[in-house]
Amino acid sequence: MEIRPLEIADVKLVIPRIHRDARGFFSETYSRQQMSAAGIATEFVQDNHSLSLEAGTLRGLHFQVPPHAQDKLVRVTRGSVFDVAVDIRVGSPTFGQHVSAVISAENWTQMWIPAGFAHGYCTLEPNTEVIYKVTDYYAPDCDRGLQWDDAGLGIKWPVDRDAARLSDRDRKQPALKELTSTFVFQM
Repeated sequence: MEIRPLEIADVKLVIPRIHRDARGFFSETYSRQQMSAAGIATEFVQDNHSLSLEAGTLRGLHFQVPPHAQDKLVRVTRGSVFDVAVDIRVGSPTFGQHVSAVISAENWTQMWIPAGFAHGYCTLEPNTEVIYKVTDYYAPDCDRGLQWDDAGLGIKWPVDRDAARLSDRDRKQPALKELTSTFVFQM
């Protein structure tokens, strides 16, 4: 398993080895030991699975605030997504900046997103399935979001604003400048 940082070093790409033969493939998609060796010591408590029927479906930007903040390990088992993490940690040298990557069933790459980042993705293919592990249970009272197309974030989404398929909730999220400070950067 290869684990490498993105431009914001706290967000990482996780690339499991995949062993293929005439029968198909085998892959160890998560190893607590290898994640710990890379400085990611965590315990997952829940797996989430989503199916997006249409290309251009946008989910996010979502996060949970303390005491139920979540780290996430995101992977795609069918199709592909443009995956984004936005630093929302007050005092961080990268506050308000984002990183992105295309993760797909084909490239078998995963993204590690720690607490303190808003997360979202846009599907690039129809019938895309995303599975992600989280470190805390879903807590509706701690569930928050960030405006996906906030111009201040500068995210170049692969879908036009009018063509994006969004939930009503995601259409109404606040801009970064309107967020209540919840996460504080820790050295």
